Amino acid sequence: MVGRHGLTVSAAHSAAFRSEAPAAGRVWTLLENDGSYIAPHKPDGSRAMPFWSLRSRAQRVVEQVPAYNGLEIVSMPFDQWLRDFVPWLAEQGVLIGVNWSGERATGYDVSPQDMLGWFTGLEGSSSPTAAID
Repeated sequence: MVGRHGLTVSAAHSAAFRSEAPAAGRVWTLLENDGSYIAPHKPDGSRAMPFWSLRSRAQRVVEQVPAYNGLEIVSMPFDQWLRDFVPWLAEQGVLIGVNWSGERATGYDVSPQDMLGWFTGLEGSSSPTAAID
């Protein structure tokens, strides 16, 4: 779907992630009932682990997507995520889902390397670190 300014919804959510995540100082994802992170398989066989730049975005998906109903929303500090978790995802060959939305939880999936490129130069910035949800 294309918005009124010519951007797709996915592009708009991607742009929001790039500004909101560093400003919030946290990213949010979902845990299965067994405590493992979700990383669904895509039609091409690859996997993507979703992250949201605001808790409210993750909450909307949990409420709208039947497969995600009841999953736990957890957060981690943005700087730690970028420094430790994103490189780990690269080692695992897992893509990063960016602010997925809608009834089917869709959006852009980017490589961990591309994600690191988005935030080059921010790693040393001071970000607020709220308590883990």
